[in-house]
Amino acid sequence: MSKPKIIVTRHVYPEVLTYLARHFEVTDNQTDQVWDLNGWTTLLGQHDGALTMGIEPVNEQVLAACPQLRICANLSVGYNNFDVPAMTRHKVVATNAPDVLTETTADFGFGLLMATARRITEGENYIRRGEWNKWRLDFFCGAEVHGSTLGIIGMGRIGRAIARRAAHGFGMQVLYHNRSRLSAEHEAECKARYVSKAELLAQADHVVLVVPYSKEAHHTIGAAELALMKPTATLVNIARGGIVDDVALAKALQSGQIAAAGLDVFEGEPKVHPDLLQCSNIVLTPHIASSTRATRLGMAMVAANNLIAFFTEGKVLTPLNPEVLA
Repeated sequence: MSKPKIIVTRHVYPEVLTYLARHFEVTDNQTDQVWDLNGWTTLLGQHDGALTMGIEPVNEQVLAACPQLRICANLSVGYNNFDVPAMTRHKVVATNAPDVLTETTADFGFGLLMATARRITEGENYIRRGEWNKWRLDFFCGAEVHGSTLGIIGMGRIGRAIARRAAHGFGMQVLYHNRSRLSAEHEAECKARYVSKAELLAQADHVVLVVPYSKEAHHTIGAAELALMKPTATLVNIARGGIVDDVALAKALQSGQIAAAGLDVFEGEPKVHPDLLQCSNIVLTPHIASSTRATRLGMAMVAANNLIAFFTEGKVLTPLNPEVLA
């Protein structure tokens, strides 16, 4: 009996391919080529399943051209590359990879907050330009982190992990806004208080975004929201590009409307809006919040195990549209 055919859309660790090859006929992309839409659609149409990286579109147009496709397993926790209702209509299972990256991403989010608040990138660039020739009392004065007020928008697993670090490790007052309020147990664990978005933006010294991307969440932070923030406040986005209006943010940074920002994600990435690149009071990283080898390998293995479970047992570990299985 022939093995199901799957495609792995980008470079992965070799042990993932070895593991998958026990169960499937695998097409890999270890050269890490980025396909255009036509190339991607053509390749996907030749396979029964795909291990996707959270960037390849799986929408109505793609699905209509891929009638034999049965499952797409995202390596990421985010899945805004999936049109889940369209996948459900075409009876294609969608999965993601939650949980495994929670603590690593929370570590990075807090690290980005620290670098932003304490102006670490600005200080390093100052040294690299050869401008450091004396010490001053007010040299690169940043914002206090310990004991300050942190506002978290999006209080899922990662948001709660950041809140725990803030409250228990740094004595911060934690405010949060979410689509729904947490249980009393979770609020107590995080020492977090639920407030409206407007109240959070007005009161927080530091705002961290951990919101899943959706049409409704597009530009959660735009010009109006930035205007509510303190001029001494910082903004950190480790969620998804498009959650922040990057043009409005650049204007706010350049005018001093807010003090600083840290971004790991961008609208239209890997392109970064040139206005952001002109801002000195910003820390920029290339979408690496979950990037440790152990975590990225774990994410890939979750996706691989979803594929294996589907084709061997007719079920998956982390379904996004379980009704297809039913």
